[in-house]
Amino acid sequence: MDKYIKAIKQNVCSICVDSTDRGNCTLSKHETCAVEFYLPVIIDIVHSIDSENITEYHSRVKQEICINCRAQDDEGKCYLHEEANCSLDRYFPLIVETIKKVDRGLSG
Repeated sequence: MDKYIKAIKQNVCSICVDSTDRGNCTLSKHETCAVEFYLPVIIDIVHSIDSENITEYHSRVKQEICINCRAQDDEGKCYLHEEANCSLDRYFPLIVETIKKVDRGLSG
């Protein structure tokens, strides 16, 4: 798991709008980064699909992660998604790419 966390911090956190110029998270202790919180599930999803179509991965994320998110209402609408304020949603293609690079033995 450490190799994935290191690569995510290097490739995603470093450019995240919720981080400093050094890649340190600026979320308060009352906020949770969806990427960090759900990383084990995200890795499992990426490992369970062999496709170049990012939509297939994103569909699984919606089924396994978004459905349990407290930001999503009973109708399946998510204010974080609608405001482009979900880090998981915002950086998802880069997250998938980073996990695949780690799996291929590339350093993120």
